Amino acid sequence: MAELTRKELVLALISAGSRPRLRNIDLAGLDLNGLGLDGADLSGACLQGTNLTGAHLAGATLEGADLRSSVLEGADLTEAVFRGAMLNGALLAKSNCSNAIFDEADLEGVSWENAHLTGASFEKSLGFKG
Repeated sequence: MAELTRKELVLALISAGSRPRLRNIDLAGLDLNGLGLDGADLSGACLQGTNLTGAHLAGATLEGADLRSSVLEGADLTEAVFRGAMLNGALLAKSNCSNAIFDEADLEGVSWENAHLTGASFEKSLGFKG
């Protein structure tokens, strides 16, 4: 996996335009607080322990991504696709997960306090306690 700093990622996003492709990228442990990633393709990305507080991930694809212990508090995850993702121990409190897809995702230990889950899908997900 390619490893980037926050600065390198921001520069790459500026040149990528809308719907950037960041498949299999390693962003583990970075502070991406408030970053705009709407529509991004983060399939297979390693975001373990990443701070995505208040991030904009509406319509993003995170299929098979590793988000274990990540902080997504207050993030916009509207219509994001987390199919098969690992979210063990992630913090999704106060996030907007409206119409998001968590099918077949590992959701063991996820904190959903005050998250908006209207229309979200959890088919065959593990550990969902909503």
